Amino acid sequence: MLHREVPSFPSGGAREAGVVPYPEDVVANYRAAGYWNGRTLPAELKAAALKHADRTALVTAEVTLSYRDLYASAEGFAAGLAETTGLRPGDAVMFQMGNVVETVVSYLGSLMAGIRPVCTLPQHGVREISVLARHVGARGLIFQADFGRGRLPVHARELLAEGVVDDVIVARGSVFDSAVAYTDLLRIGMSVDPADLPYRTLDPGQVAVFQLSGGTTGLPKVAPRLHEEYAYNASAWAGKLGWGPGTVALYPLPIMHNAGISVALQPALLSGATLVLAPSASIDTLLDLIKATRPDVIPLVPPALAVRLLEEPRSRGTDMSSIKDFIVGGQKLAMEITERLRDVLGIQVRQKFGMAEGMFLVTPRDASEQLRHHTVGAPLSPADEIRILQPDTDIEVADGEIGELCVRGPYTIRGYFRAEQHNAEAFTAEGFYRTGDLARRHVIDGVTCYSIDGRIKDVINRGVEKIHADEVEELIMRHPDVANVALVAMPDKVLGERGCAYLVLEPGTQPLTVESLSTFLLAQGLAKYKLPERVEPVASLPLSNVGKVAKKELRDDIARKLAEELTSDA
Repeated sequence: MLHREVPSFPSGGAREAGVVPYPEDVVANYRAAGYWNGRTLPAELKAAALKHADRTALVTAEVTLSYRDLYASAEGFAAGLAETTGLRPGDAVMFQMGNVVETVVSYLGSLMAGIRPVCTLPQHGVREISVLARHVGARGLIFQADFGRGRLPVHARELLAEGVVDDVIVARGSVFDSAVAYTDLLRIGMSVDPADLPYRTLDPGQVAVFQLSGGTTGLPKVAPRLHEEYAYNASAWAGKLGWGPGTVALYPLPIMHNAGISVALQPALLSGATLVLAPSASIDTLLDLIKATRPDVIPLVPPALAVRLLEEPRSRGTDMSSIKDFIVGGQKLAMEITERLRDVLGIQVRQKFGMAEGMFLVTPRDASEQLRHHTVGAPLSPADEIRILQPDTDIEVADGEIGELCVRGPYTIRGYFRAEQHNAEAFTAEGFYRTGDLARRHVIDGVTCYSIDGRIKDVINRGVEKIHADEVEELIMRHPDVANVALVAMPDKVLGERGCAYLVLEPGTQPLTVESLSTFLLAQGLAKYKLPERVEPVASLPLSNVGKVAKKELRDDIARKLAEELTSDA
């Protein structure tokens, strides 16, 4: 097949085509310091499973599994791959799975088989899967047939017929053509001795998992996560949060995403904790699981979900006293919301910032409200390095000044997969990843920490003035009638861009106009040029697959409305 440009690679440190390696001296330093230990990700996971064999590893809506039973199934899946498919170590396999036990078993089993999971989502369409599969050279597809409204079996048939993939594994549905049933694969594999599974001989310096960054239009941005650094990412997160046997982590977002893998699944399994995997992020489901499982931590809550939790009347009758860590990430949460979560539900919010490329920051548990409310804290590792640079330059700004967040460290990639031209722009000559996020460095309570002040692309260029959406949104959220807001750029022939505020209002309130909103914002001290020049009331804000506000959809929406208005006026 023409798209299979990624062969299996030998062990022993051979450089992989399309992967930007860490410099040899850096690798030596990370290993000498103990951040990396020369073991593969599946070997680390298996060692933890042996240590915690009798403890509960995973709780889903349907099953509860001990470490022993979970890894027995994963090893059976790994053996079944070799017995029933053409997939071999070094191959990649696409995932389109929800939050079910088969997803976790398939992910762990793929690692043990030396097969590289590509963490796509069930919401991705045929075109996106095709582009990504060809980019990484994926040969297989694992999908959940009963996810959504039955479109995935149709898509899988199309991908198989078009030769995008050769091997298809069907979970929770009927097989077709040359596809293999998950249950049959597992049954066959469970009868095979797992002693010779490929993970025992893999090179820890090579790719373990492919994660996605951003959209899949044009050149895909794929982060090749290597065995040692990806294992360290998870163990550093678990260590920073103090996870261990007895910890119960509740995760409500899609597990087959870098966030789900690196802040929930792998940290829990490496530390002996219990992962409660919610089938969806609905408020009713979340409240039911909080009541039933008494979690210590919810390691990632999108701001929109935090707002919905606060607004749900059932929340006030749910005992949340077990939750020691309620960690909000993805976008900045307005201080008014954090205060209401504290005062109404007794929840102390911590902020987290992370990326598929690696770097994580989190606020300390015992930090002051100033640090927790106004920053995303400090990075996980003492070896993490952060520079705040003037955008498109290598010039550092002074503390407290805004610039682009640029990062490198023992779990941050040195380049996207097969993206030489893009890497030249996305990474500095010294290997720092240019995140595209605007940030400031602060020293609060003796802690060097960072605030995220928007995206470079989330800046509205109004003539010669630049408007940071986060700043305006935070002030709009102070309005008592506003439940949620997103400020986006709308095209303007004279100024280039103007600001449009999409508003979700509290029930029973009167609509806000540009004039009434401006009066409020001016009273809050906002500069006049930053005022939104259009207001669009909506019932809810569109969300991405992982709970972030989908601002691209809003920009497209307002551009379309302006074009239609221009046509009707002509």
